[in-house]
Parts: sequence; C-alpha cells; structure tokens
Amino acid sequence: MTTTQTRPEVDPADLFQAIIDAEQKIEPHDWMPDAYRKTLIRQIAQHAHSEVIGMQPEANWISRAPTLHRKAILMAKVQDEAGHGLYLYAAAETLGITRDEMMELLHAGKHKYSSIFNYPTLSWADMGTIGWLVDGAAITNQVMLQRASYGPYSRAMVRICKEESFHQRQGFDILLTMMMGGSEAQREMVQDAVNRWWWPSLMMFGPNDSESTHTEQSMAWKIKRVSNDDLRQQFIDMTVEQSKVLGVTLPDPDLRWNEERGHYDFGEIDWDEFWAVVKGNGPMNRERIENKAGAWDDGAWVREAALAHSAKKRRVS
Repeated sequence: MTTTQTRPEVDPADLFQAIIDAEQKIEPHDWMPDAYRKTLIRQIAQHAHSEVIGMQPEANWISRAPTLHRKAILMAKVQDEAGHGLYLYAAAETLGITRDEMMELLHAGKHKYSSIFNYPTLSWADMGTIGWLVDGAAITNQVMLQRASYGPYSRAMVRICKEESFHQRQGFDILLTMMMGGSEAQREMVQDAVNRWWWPSLMMFGPNDSESTHTEQSMAWKIKRVSNDDLRQQFIDMTVEQSKVLGVTLPDPDLRWNEERGHYDFGEIDWDEFWAVVKGNGPMNRERIENKAGAWDDGAWVREAALAHSAKKRRVS
C-alpha cells in the first residue's frame, strides 16, 4: 500500500522575500505584497514626474543659450529627461496603474515630484549648476537603483544612469568654462547660482534617516540600497573636491573635513523650507503644475489620434 505525500504549501510572502534575499528580481507576474506594489508605484511615479517636471526649468533657457553648441546640448538633455520619464512611466504601468491615473494624481497634488524643481532658474549659470549639483545628486541616488529588486525599475535605471552621468559632466563643463575663461561677472554669476542651488541639492536625498517613514522598509525589500543620510554624505564628500577644481565656494561655513570620521562635516539643512516646498509652497510649485497640466490637456488630441490610428491598424491586420 502506498501513501500519497503532499508538498507543504509555500507561503508566497516567504518566497517573495527569498527571491529578494537571493539578489534575484521580482517581475510583474510574480506575487508581491500590496505594500511593496504601492511603495514602488509611489517611488517610480515620483521619479517619472520629477524627470518630466524637471524639463521646465531647463527648457526655459534653450532659446537663450549663449552659443549654438550649448543650445544643441541643452536640447538633447531636455529630450533625455523626457525619455527617462517614458521609461519610468512604463515601469510603473507594469504594477497595474495607468499613465492617465498617474497624471491625474500628479495634477491633483496627490503625487509628488522632487522638491528641487520648484526653484527658479535665473541665469545661464543655473544650467551648469543644475547639471553639476542637481544631476550629481540624482546620479548619487540613482546608481543604487540599478540594483533595485523590481526588475522593470532596475533595468530602466541602467540607461538613465548613463545619461545622467553625461548630464553631470556637461554641467560641470559649463561652470568650468565660465570660471576659467569667463569674465569676473560670469564668475560671480556662477557663485550666485551655487549659493542658491547648494542647499536644495542636499534636500534631494530626502529627510534625515531618523525622520524617514519609508527608508527602513524599502531597504529591507532592496528597492533602496543606501540610506538618505549616507547618500547625502557621499554626495558632499565628492562635490567638495569638485568645487576646489572649479574655484567656487560652497555656502556652508560649517563645512570642514573631519579626520576622525573620514568625511566632511556640514551645517544643518533648513528642513522647514524642505517641507514647505514638498507641501506645495515653494517658489514655483503652482507654476510647474499649471504648466504640466496645461501641456497634458493641450496634447490630448495627439494621444487620441495615436490611439485611433493604433485601433485602425489592429482592425486592418
């Protein structure tokens, strides 16, 4: 007489975590906790929105670039940002949310984007400073995302990081040209831009670890690999050395090398300003969203025409 043995049921939550712990990828068809899915939608959508909103402050200077060469580079950069948004929206859609839903949430203020893009661009030096500091902070944060546990997000970040690295070098080149070969007025313009963008760039890494509500769980799920504070420190250590090459002064009197820690100490970030901007009270919050919503509405006919053409092709085939 034989007995039939039944395999013990595997808890999907245990299998999910085992895949992550083995440094394998979670794919769209895999089981995942609702909280993991929601966290990814929030993070990927915010990232995508930031890429698209971030086109506005730079597009503002395309027609005023100092040379045709600089104009072509800036146009290519803005086009890259649009592509980054496309990759990321596509990755988010694999989690069950539609592009239209993400846009509605953004326009209604229920989805966020990086606070850095709510500051105005006042001079051409801002284009260099955004490339050097803002894109530099972005790539510091994004390199680890190439190893994110969710496959579509991880793969999208590979190309994005390559292009962001180019953007950072392009911004540094603008500033180096102005500082080394420019007039005194141009050097003052660079210093003014650095003064305005330094602290908002440090805010890009998010609140201190002790105040972050998402970091611990995101790191357990390996969506995030390095904490906010550690990323911020990496960026500061790297950027201080670059500032010496440029010959600019970073606007922090408390910035100094700490031999014991092996890192630079720095001053206190104005978190009241950070949270005010995040909550929609920054210098350009309202204008950025109005411009974005207006462009979405103005482009409705293009989307409708594309869908109609696609439907017609399917009928014919």
